[in-house]
Amino acid sequence: MTTNSGSGSGSGGDGAGGAPDAERRRLAEADEGTAPWRRWGPYLSERQWGTVREDYSPDGEAWSHFTHDQARSRAYRWGEDGIAGVSDEKQRLCFALALWNGRDPILKERMFGLTNSEGNHGEDVKEYYFYLDNTPTHSYMKFLYKYPQDEFPYGDLVATNGARGRRDFEYELLDTGVFDADRYFDVFVEYAKAGPEDLLVEITAHNRGPQEAALHLLPTLWFRHTWSWAGGTAVPELRRMPGGILAEHEELGTRRLYCDADAPALFTGNETNDERIFGTPNSSPYVKDGIGRYVVHGDTSAVDPAGTGTKAALHSVLTVPGGGSVRLRLRLTDGELADPWAEFGPVMDARRAEADAFYEGIAPDGMGEDERRLVRQALAGMLWSKQYYHLDVERWLAEHGVDPLGADPRIRNSAWYHMVNDEIMSMPDTWEYPWFAAWDLAFHTLALAMVDIGFAKGQLDLLLRRLYLHPNGQIPAYEWNFGDVNPPVHAWATLFVYELEKHRTGHGDRAFLENAFQKLMKNFTWWVNRKDVDGNNVFQGGFLGLDNIGVFDRSAPLPTGGHLDQADGTAWMALYCQNLLEIAIELAADNPVYVEQAQALFEHFAWIAVATNRVGKDNESLWDEEDGFFYDVLRLPDGEAVRLKVRSLVGLIPLAATSVVGGWTDVRFPELIEGAREFIDRHPAVQAVVSSNTAGPGVRGRHLFALFGEDRLRRVLARLLDEEEFLGPYGIRSLSRHHAAHPYTFQVRGQTYGVGYLPAESDSGMFGGNSNWRGPVWFPVNILLIRALLNLHAYHGEGFTVECPTGSGRRMNLYEVAHELSDRLTATFLRGPDGHRPVHGAQAKFAKDPHWKDLLLFYEYFHGDNGAGLGASHQTGWTGLAAVTATLFHLVGADDWGALREEPLS
Repeated sequence: MTTNSGSGSGSGGDGAGGAPDAERRRLAEADEGTAPWRRWGPYLSERQWGTVREDYSPDGEAWSHFTHDQARSRAYRWGEDGIAGVSDEKQRLCFALALWNGRDPILKERMFGLTNSEGNHGEDVKEYYFYLDNTPTHSYMKFLYKYPQDEFPYGDLVATNGARGRRDFEYELLDTGVFDADRYFDVFVEYAKAGPEDLLVEITAHNRGPQEAALHLLPTLWFRHTWSWAGGTAVPELRRMPGGILAEHEELGTRRLYCDADAPALFTGNETNDERIFGTPNSSPYVKDGIGRYVVHGDTSAVDPAGTGTKAALHSVLTVPGGGSVRLRLRLTDGELADPWAEFGPVMDARRAEADAFYEGIAPDGMGEDERRLVRQALAGMLWSKQYYHLDVERWLAEHGVDPLGADPRIRNSAWYHMVNDEIMSMPDTWEYPWFAAWDLAFHTLALAMVDIGFAKGQLDLLLRRLYLHPNGQIPAYEWNFGDVNPPVHAWATLFVYELEKHRTGHGDRAFLENAFQKLMKNFTWWVNRKDVDGNNVFQGGFLGLDNIGVFDRSAPLPTGGHLDQADGTAWMALYCQNLLEIAIELAADNPVYVEQAQALFEHFAWIAVATNRVGKDNESLWDEEDGFFYDVLRLPDGEAVRLKVRSLVGLIPLAATSVVGGWTDVRFPELIEGAREFIDRHPAVQAVVSSNTAGPGVRGRHLFALFGEDRLRRVLARLLDEEEFLGPYGIRSLSRHHAAHPYTFQVRGQTYGVGYLPAESDSGMFGGNSNWRGPVWFPVNILLIRALLNLHAYHGEGFTVECPTGSGRRMNLYEVAHELSDRLTATFLRGPDGHRPVHGAQAKFAKDPHWKDLLLFYEYFHGDNGAGLGASHQTGWTGLAAVTATLFHLVGADDWGALREEPLS
């Protein structure tokens, strides 16, 4: 352990020997199974309390059943949490950092935040931490936590946020004044792998304040509690050894944690403090909160003097000079080392340099420093959000008294008894959403494919495996309700990732594509059978991820009775058809059996297009000719139809349902072309739609599949690109700004339901929490629209131009429009001439302070007018797509994108 004066950056030296291909070699070895480089990684979540997995309440109130206050004293059932933590791939042994500033009432072992009922805008982490670096094999990782030196304002955050209303801003940690005068520590945690089972850890704490301050660093090692549940394992053991802690586990074997400081090892058990939580006697005095009680309250009886247990920490009490820093080094390894520090510095420097070299290869030539920082931190966040997710649903249900052969609708997920989750998965984030969600994960793979195509493809495959996909074909939606319905974007993401790999390598992974196609067809059939109430190819689906955007809660029974024909539900299914059709044609290049499936998918798409464009009685069609926009249609029990004229993402999803197939299909598959012509000629309704929606083959004979013709395309684009409607300075808004002055209202039995444009947080509690699609910019749908515009450009070519922005007189082709949207999204994170980044809103510290100005947060969504981050502050899973927007147009030109539609490469 060392102490330094001076400012320092915590980034370490510039290293040597950073071969550009070192990380790629490790990736190849991991993929080939010759070295388990991915075995250890950031697989520990930042919140396990309040999750569905840990909910054993009679009413399903997960947040209140297992609280933050209980978390330090109560053993978890299914997973663990910690700060800057790592674990093995089955989370048997965990390592994380705990801290104490000498003033807090509790040991800082996990991130603090508000529950769904405590925040005025729902659940929200109230800490400042940043994912600065990570490589796909986790050979190098870097994390920053900002820890106040004064008492952490737990009570103030709860009370002040609880007193604020929905129209008020959230009360953030910076607002409390706890960072005033820079009285805080910047605690950097760096990991470097000397080998697949040999992890170097360097913790550097900088005192940013003017006066010296005490800091307790407690690197903590513990076993996930697996031994006392039904079917549990043998009890593992931690014990004291010279220079650190010895860990022994029947599956994992022996591990040693070395420390370069003379830090006493404190031992306890990862066992519930029954006395504190339940008011019953403890079976042992050494329980989960024992180390915290010893450090904070001086309770010497709380730790085991024999030096054994299942949870242990190395306790360093440091005095950090004002403006100075301290460093602590540790090594977690499977070997017994005579000198753990001999090669520590060179290895750490080498991994830093190799990470630099790896990301230098990711960032295209010509990209500026600030854009490179954006890409690197976005991808680091994606990789830090890989979590071990464990939930055996049948066992969980049995523990709730549910017979798996008799599903109980009162118990959550009772129809999903077949499901066994036991994998490393990409999470939306590791605090507010430390669980997987189907369509979130699909979007994640676009960014993950930039650094680890193997992991990206594995994630897409995971939810289609038999232990996840329901026997009826439904993809599990998310932990809160696996049986809910997420938009079917899995095929879209599968095709996107396949094409990115093909563009990068010149080779398409047909085995991956074929495996996905077979399972996706099963899911597609589920959609067709379950979500088309009238059997007329107009779909419902429920809320479909677009919380708060509609007049009604689309997942609940309507107050009017009847049902909604959804413009977005129908368009999602059109897109699903298109993507499966594209995949079938790609596979048919090697196997003609897929031609028949392509024909069937084309016909199904055609009928959806007919239904979307149906002209019948007033208000029956999803298309509104007067407004030039798509809307949901409310179908009442008496047969009346009412068009709900809300201009929102619901009406833009039909634009996303656009795909292009190369003209080579005419030559390679004449039977497909002939069959399509016969089908069109045989059905006048189809013929009418096809003749109005397409002008025949486009550029290089390419074929367009869309729900609209050129006239409707131009009308929708005019609204999309209107800065007084959807086009914001930082991307496409989720609701038209038109509804700021003209909110939409609907009367039912004396009650008024309405939707108005709100650029920031929602004033509606329809879905609770941070749900808000009434104005803010949301990256995933923006990416869908960008992809659609690129497809349309591949078909229409350079000659098709529109005004962008609408009314500006500036004309662009659709590739240029897509580029413009991408640039606006990316600009959310880039520093302006005044040093301000829109993402940070009015927080001056992020704009001016040298220790904050280069740090990025990847929020859930963004203010529709000024780009400020809103909702979950670390939802890199969605907003990590910023790495895609920042690089896509550097890597793929207009001609390159069109070439992806040409004949498949073997």
